[in-house]
Amino acid sequence: MRRAPVVISFDQVSKRFKMHQESGNTIQERFTDLFRKRSRRHQPAADSFWALRDVSFAIRRGESVGLIGHNGSGKSTTLKLVARILEPTAGKVVVDGRISALLELGSGFHPDLTGRENIYLNGSLLGQSQAMMRRKLDEIIAFAELEDFIDTPVKHYSSGMYMRLGFAVAISVDPDILITDEVLAVGDEAFQRKCLDQIYRFKQRGKTILFVSHATAAVQALCDRVLWFEHGVLMRDSKTLEAIDAYLRATNERDRERVERERHDDADETVPMPEEDDPQRWGTREIEIVAVELLDRDGQPCDMFATGDTLRFRMHYVAHKRIEQPVFGVAIHHRNGLHINGPNTRFADYPIDMVDGPGVLEYEVANLPLIEGYYLLSAAVYDYTMTRAYDHHDRKYPCRVQATSIRERYGLFYIPSTWHWRPGRPEPPALGPQGERGDGANPSLAEPGSDEADLLDMLLRTTERKSACPSR
Repeated sequence: MRRAPVVISFDQVSKRFKMHQESGNTIQERFTDLFRKRSRRHQPAADSFWALRDVSFAIRRGESVGLIGHNGSGKSTTLKLVARILEPTAGKVVVDGRISALLELGSGFHPDLTGRENIYLNGSLLGQSQAMMRRKLDEIIAFAELEDFIDTPVKHYSSGMYMRLGFAVAISVDPDILITDEVLAVGDEAFQRKCLDQIYRFKQRGKTILFVSHATAAVQALCDRVLWFEHGVLMRDSKTLEAIDAYLRATNERDRERVERERHDDADETVPMPEEDDPQRWGTREIEIVAVELLDRDGQPCDMFATGDTLRFRMHYVAHKRIEQPVFGVAIHHRNGLHINGPNTRFADYPIDMVDGPGVLEYEVANLPLIEGYYLLSAAVYDYTMTRAYDHHDRKYPCRVQATSIRERYGLFYIPSTWHWRPGRPEPPALGPQGERGDGANPSLAEPGSDEADLLDMLLRTTERKSACPSR
């Protein structure tokens, strides 16, 4: 099978920025800058920042590629090089195809122009004529859901309204390559889903997509492969799950080192830090999960279950100081990396007012719906905002599910259901509400043995005979 052509190519690409000192605005600041310049006469030239160093990769037509990494790792610089907003300091960038880039909120918009006027402005920047944008105007406004604000200057728009308008224009030009850089994060939930649905349609049509997001779940769902950047270096170019797992392991290790530094900086810290080097565990350990048990219905240790069994996940913890409103959680992953479920006590409306000292928390699934396979369970405890990890055990507890009581083998879940079959000619569909009488009877459905039923039967037989005749 012939491979699709390369549409984006980076060959040993590097990008350097000069670090300039900001000039003062007041007389006093400018007077101070004068002495600073004199003192820097004998110093080296301005410092440089390398946003990218010797980056090489190729993307083929129809691929959906995610770019991940911490802030400042080089993701946005890469997209701007693809979009020709920047030129490389060294190396070669080749792009083949029409590009539509949604990089920064407000990019391509003039704040004093209305939304309607900015549609024409942004379209011209994307290479579209005014006549073309005029034909697409109603469609763009409707997708952005900004009918009531389209003639308002965009300087009065919220960040979400900026994103709506920018995305609507970007997809309207039907690009060969669509680039998005984290801007979807500012939209509301409903519009984010709408945008992602549109991106999925682009993917199904064989378009090339470059997608930057800190939401690894969205990257995993959308992208075929992932580029992981770290301090301007391409650390990994591989399948999505492999790259995301490597990135999360590195992130977890950095978080563990940060917590350890904070512990050494705080002389009054009483929370013990583990000595083991475990990339699957991170957190401050103000609350520490000291043991985890997988138990069966009778409370006996078990790591092999059957679909429909009771599974009990018991966490033993020690709170090294008084902590209010902690949130305990569990995650279930398939062995292939798919995140299946992530319940916690806050989502379940099961508040824990305070913990101090040892305790036990148990999560029970009375009727396990998982189909045969290997699964990995996680245990975690966070603060109430679910942003500060006290102790997180990531996919450390394996278990196997055997489908001994059911015969289904495909998918991940067993959904109890029934099948119904009856032979014979299909019954005509009932009419909707317009065809119903006020008493609930439907005049289109004739009573058996009536003249209407005989007429209906004759019409059906006539239709069958016609459909059986060969076309001329």
